[in-house]
Amino acid sequence: MLSLTPVRSIEDLRKIKEETYTGIKLRLKDSAVEREIAKYHILVCTGTGCASSKSKLIHQKLEDEIRKRKLEDKVKVIKTGCFGFCKLGPIIVIHPDRTFYTKVELEDVDEILDQHIENGQIVEKLLYKSVKTGELQKTIDEIDFFNHQMRIALRNCGVINPEDIREYIALDGYMALADILTKKIPAQEIIEEIKQSGLRGRGGAGFPTGLKWEYTASYEGDEKFVLCNADEGDPGAFMDRSILEGDPHSILEAMIIAGYCIGAKQGYVYIRAEYPIAVERLEIAIDQARRIGLLGSNILGSSFDFDLDIRIGAGAFVCGEETALIQSVMGFRGEPRPRPPYPAEVGLWEKPTLNNNVETYANIPVILRKGARWFAGIGTKDSKGTKVFALAGQIKNTGLIEVPMGTTVRTIIYDIGGGISNDKNVKAVQCGGPSGGCLPAEMLDKEIDFKSLTDIGLIMGSGGMIVMDETDCMVDIARFYLEFAQDESCGKCVPCSIGTKRLLEILEKISSGQGEMEDLERLENLCYEIKDSSLCGLGQTAPNPVLSTLKFFRDEYIAHIKDKYCPAGVCNGLLKVVISDDKCIACGICARICPVNAITGEHKKPPFRIHQDVCIKCGACIARCPVNAIYKH
Repeated sequence: MLSLTPVRSIEDLRKIKEETYTGIKLRLKDSAVEREIAKYHILVCTGTGCASSKSKLIHQKLEDEIRKRKLEDKVKVIKTGCFGFCKLGPIIVIHPDRTFYTKVELEDVDEILDQHIENGQIVEKLLYKSVKTGELQKTIDEIDFFNHQMRIALRNCGVINPEDIREYIALDGYMALADILTKKIPAQEIIEEIKQSGLRGRGGAGFPTGLKWEYTASYEGDEKFVLCNADEGDPGAFMDRSILEGDPHSILEAMIIAGYCIGAKQGYVYIRAEYPIAVERLEIAIDQARRIGLLGSNILGSSFDFDLDIRIGAGAFVCGEETALIQSVMGFRGEPRPRPPYPAEVGLWEKPTLNNNVETYANIPVILRKGARWFAGIGTKDSKGTKVFALAGQIKNTGLIEVPMGTTVRTIIYDIGGGISNDKNVKAVQCGGPSGGCLPAEMLDKEIDFKSLTDIGLIMGSGGMIVMDETDCMVDIARFYLEFAQDESCGKCVPCSIGTKRLLEILEKISSGQGEMEDLERLENLCYEIKDSSLCGLGQTAPNPVLSTLKFFRDEYIAHIKDKYCPAGVCNGLLKVVISDDKCIACGICARICPVNAITGEHKKPPFRIHQDVCIKCGACIARCPVNAIYKH
């Protein structure tokens, strides 16, 4: 456990900052530290992605080996959060030369210490190889993936040890809070600064953050509460999780400031149980903040009291909706309720409650330190600042990125993402998870911001971005997201629980080759009825994937219905597994492994035959055929 001295004034905080900054300035790009300095910081990513690839064991082995070699005075090993380049984990960055090592394995530890630390030589086999030029890129500053990004919410991820509050303080952490409490800045003045910044909620709805704070502050109540929504449930999304794993104190500081602004003394972080590393680091951060005196009573010698606790969710997607989240925090079944009244007036235990998501809070301390004008100067007219995206799918460089609002989809895919895997053609980009929609390839130059997406019937959502190529079937994509939404519906309102079931049945009918042209009209009508009459955001946005694919990829629906054909070769109900007469060598492997005995033939007398009325299209024969003679058609 860290030895922490309680802070009672801004001067105490500044002292910690000065003492700790000296130790971490090796890691800063603009540091004046001499490059010849005989000291190294080895930063090991221990976020979920890298941890799943044994980065914690690598971290431990580095520490053990450094002790054995008596290198403690020369080398310091630091665990960090996510660097963002998730595809290449485990990742190690060595400072001050900023060398970026990828796909590090346990057996590489000795070579890194022997070659890099003791002899100053780069371990070239661990360097990133550019997907554009094929050249090895030595430092984090050279890598294409990072060059088009601007990190505000992710500013400390991959830089500091998230389990050491002193490192957060060293990079101006808690200084915005200290400035407010020391100068006794009026709450309305702080709220006005946030309003002027143009910050909008990053959880999906995009509501102006300053206005939400102002509304909550305006309601009278003997108690008020601050909530953080960390119930990130979109398939493929890991933005909030990574911030909590890499920079939990930024969220704590923002929530304390929010409590000051609205008149609350208690806050809760609602996080799903599937995020064990984030939960652990939140617990550590809260404990350290309490011990140092930044949570609890009389914070920094002021009369302001505020404390935080964690509430663990069971992973229900609907609990991302704020009224369902509130029910769950109070210990009830996570079901939404009608609005109004909004949580700003009637929230936790029927008291005024402020609720923002993790990424929204992560921007607050920076805005208050650098000013609203600085933040408002980033982005577009209607969407200020940056946005964090979880970039996944058929793309070469997957991971977590942060770009200014207004960045084009093309820039994200080709300049940051490195282009489409296997050099195929991009077909669509799915934005916003189950609540979002699909952007077609002809719109790759569309700027990503709140207005540009809503203008074409899509939403940004919380920031999931899945890239698809010509091997993806858009009917199947719509079916997948509808299946998820239907499964996650809480069942409280009929339009959502029953309506999404009917939508899913029509999509399954079409993808199995049983569809009729009249089904397209039924789909659209039902989509709008569900959107207009569902109780909460889950039901109101569940039809978006269907509507967007119908709008931009209607020809694929027609091909499934009229031609009984899936252009992408995905929908099993419209495919046949066949054996090529020319390639088959009659080895009989396919017949032996077929689970339903659908393949017949005589050994060494080609070709073998697949009986279509028996075949279940499992693909086992395709995978085992030694001459690639079996394929789906």
